Amino acid sequence: MHSVLLALIIFLVGLCRAAPPAGAQDPPFRLPPGFRIEVFAQGLGAPRFMAVDPAGTLLVSIPGQGRVVALPDRDGDGRADASLSVADGLDRPHGLAFKDGALFVAETGRVLRFRYDPVAPRATAPVVVVPDLPPGGGHWTRTIAFGPDGRLYVSVGSSCNVCREQDPRRAAILRYEADGSGERLFAGGLRNAVGIAFRPGAGALWATVNERDWRGDDLPPDQITEVKEGGFHGWPDCFAASGRAVPDDRFSRSASCPPMVMPTIEIQAHSAPLGLAFYTGTQFPPEYRGSLFVAYQGSWNRSVPTGYKVVRVPFRDGKPGAVEDFATGWLADGRVHGRPIDLAVGADGALYLSDQSAGRVYRISYRP
Repeated sequence: MHSVLLALIIFLVGLCRAAPPAGAQDPPFRLPPGFRIEVFAQGLGAPRFMAVDPAGTLLVSIPGQGRVVALPDRDGDGRADASLSVADGLDRPHGLAFKDGALFVAETGRVLRFRYDPVAPRATAPVVVVPDLPPGGGHWTRTIAFGPDGRLYVSVGSSCNVCREQDPRRAAILRYEADGSGERLFAGGLRNAVGIAFRPGAGALWATVNERDWRGDDLPPDQITEVKEGGFHGWPDCFAASGRAVPDDRFSRSASCPPMVMPTIEIQAHSAPLGLAFYTGTQFPPEYRGSLFVAYQGSWNRSVPTGYKVVRVPFRDGKPGAVEDFATGWLADGRVHGRPIDLAVGADGALYLSDQSAGRVYRISYRP
């Protein structure tokens, strides 16, 4: 319990330190030639996860304010015209998804379905679809996505850094029918799979996984990984490092690991990968289409900070290539200028990025 409280205190202090003061200059962004990043909306508090509604309007959750807001750009100038409250009075809303015109919102302990009017825009008539997710805990966010099978997938993080959970639905991805029935454990051993997304055309579920803390600067690696039904990914007993299963000797006395899935991609420990999005637009050059973009929130449990950027994973012949930096600058000159959170491909083909500590949503576009 003490370790959880300490971790929370350090995290909150990190947010305060990371937040740019009023009137501060934009971070010294670096992107590939032809790409530009601009402020799409600001003054949003601490925005988290996003979705694009049926009319092409960007929505973003603001858990600390208990609401979801819409950011319409009706004149198409690349800046939001307003911040409109779509739904409020919610309990730490995080993940957003649309299905058949309805808006689904994941609170920390349940999933709601709203009747959605894209013209207003406004969400009304909430119905509880999944009523009893394990709430709160060390990892309180709940992220949702609909698969090509029409089912609802829900990511639930662990309640702690390393522990034996009493509820098997923690540190897991759950699957439901669209109406919330038929709960099933899809995959387990995932300490905190904050971001989940399906690869278009392939139907494969991908996730970002934040691994355990307090094992030094470089262990264990965080993950960007494909998640398959029935897979066990090691937590809490073991973690993956350099392609092999490693028992966590600080927690488990076992000298061996149960059969576990190795991550598709290992990345620098404590990068804290969160939101991810496959690029489905046509604005970017052809070589970027189908790429997976991932936002690294950045470290707090590391002596030398790392992360604070957006990376790209190119796909060739259906296989992921090496991770490469795409947008950097949030960590520069020893200072943290923001914390990238989530990514969404807009109806205009631009890539949108939420920044929790700056209270902004950025728009990344391409001009030859």
